[in-house]
Amino acid sequence: MILTKEYVVTNISAAPDGSQYVFVTLKDPKETGGPQTQSVVPDSENLDEMLRNLGKIITLQMSGGFTTVVKMRLSEYEDLDIKVGDKLSIAISKVQFAPT
Repeated sequence: MILTKEYVVTNISAAPDGSQYVFVTLKDPKETGGPQTQSVVPDSENLDEMLRNLGKIITLQMSGGFTTVVKMRLSEYEDLDIKVGDKLSIAISKVQFAPT
């Protein structure tokens, strides 16, 4: 059985230790449609109104969903020629290992 999932590339970063790896952050396409950021301090609202809305704002910030991060060699990244916003498909299958 093979499970295939689609993702959208949301971030690409170099390995923090300077090694020849790249970290590609992937997110479900259904979770990338909404607003990504929202201001915490509303314009020209009083403090009471801001405090009433704070819970809603925090919930919106946290409801971005889960992300998947893939670590790949720099050569693999260059071969794929991917950039932020590209859609990727990942196939996952279980491999049976023979006992040693």
